[in-house]
Amino acid sequence: MSVKANFEAAKADYEKWGIDVEKALETLKKVPISIHCWQGDDVTGFEVNQRELSGGIDVTGNYPGKATTPEQLRMDLDKALSLIPGKHRINLHAIYAETDGVEVERDELKPEHFANWVKWAKENGLGLDFNPTLFSHEKAADGLTLAHPDEEIRKFWVDHCKVSRKIGEYFGKELGTPSLTNVWIPDGYKDIPSDRLTPRKRLKDALDEIFAEEIDEKYNLDAVESKVFGIGSESYVVGSHEFYLSYALQNNKLCLLDTGHYHPTETVSNKISSMLLFSEKLALHVSRPVRWDSDHVVILDDELKEIALEIVRNDALDRVIIGLDFFDASINRVAAWTIGTRNMIKSLLYALLIPNDKLKQLQDEGNFTERLALLEEFKTYPFGAIWDYYCEQMGVPVKETWLEEVKSYEQEVLLKR
Repeated sequence: MSVKANFEAAKADYEKWGIDVEKALETLKKVPISIHCWQGDDVTGFEVNQRELSGGIDVTGNYPGKATTPEQLRMDLDKALSLIPGKHRINLHAIYAETDGVEVERDELKPEHFANWVKWAKENGLGLDFNPTLFSHEKAADGLTLAHPDEEIRKFWVDHCKVSRKIGEYFGKELGTPSLTNVWIPDGYKDIPSDRLTPRKRLKDALDEIFAEEIDEKYNLDAVESKVFGIGSESYVVGSHEFYLSYALQNNKLCLLDTGHYHPTETVSNKISSMLLFSEKLALHVSRPVRWDSDHVVILDDELKEIALEIVRNDALDRVIIGLDFFDASINRVAAWTIGTRNMIKSLLYALLIPNDKLKQLQDEGNFTERLALLEEFKTYPFGAIWDYYCEQMGVPVKETWLEEVKSYEQEVLLKR
């Protein structure tokens, strides 16, 4: 059977439950995923004075074809975007500035250093998001930045975050869509600290200074991202979930949840509904932790589906800003982007094709037998046929045929670098 014929048969199955498949596909088209640029070059960036990775960040593998210039990275992103249905966003770190061979310190970065990214984004109809880079730097060598006891070091990082917000504002003004500027810091201690309060007070004061200048949310949205532990900060992280959740609520900032930044028994999907009751918006970095914050490529597992279900069934597609954050150098990097992003989109489609209202009703009625039966039966409904049709309609490869394009690109481009 053709993709269209399979789709029509599957559509009939879903429509028996009152699910408007065409409406689901139209909704899906409007959901942008913020795709992280750093998968393409192993979080190296383009600073003139390139530093070794630090701050609890590690990339394993040495697959050929890593992007080593901004042009190569954008070319690779173009290829990945051609294989992913929908119109999306690109997420940049400050280390991806282009300074024409001139060494520019991070606290002196300007919007003009990202002009090429904006030009490329305009040509491709993409939004841009941003992150100050508070790791892989000699002034973060001891694992402290915004919470550092040295006032000069702390000021350096405060100023870096300030200029980063101005860069986010520039993106928003140029591209007509607000940039999410997200602050994550590696600050913490390897062993049990003697003082947990003072570093958090320093962080709070630093954030207050960073956010002192009001920037119109039409152009820039501020987010703060927590972590439970990291390499070198196993015992204590200054920017904990409780810290940033409290700070975000009190200061009208977005709290960003990274799926790899919690204890192994915690799930981000379980946090979303609570946070939506108290926050107008929240943000996600979707990754796949394997025993720790290992940033594996996102797969279509139960937790990814549950995250999507929480967003969809709570009518929060316009309130949850979805970004990705993984980096794997052991496989083809373009394939990694393609697999992870397609899976994020698949999970949203899966959630849109579930009879959520019916399942809520059964729960309220206490009819847990029927609720569980339906949940399990829908796991094997012909969701794949709907996905294939969506890909065909959006002009991207159906099923695994995208892999042939990646293989050709590897031979023709990546292996010649």
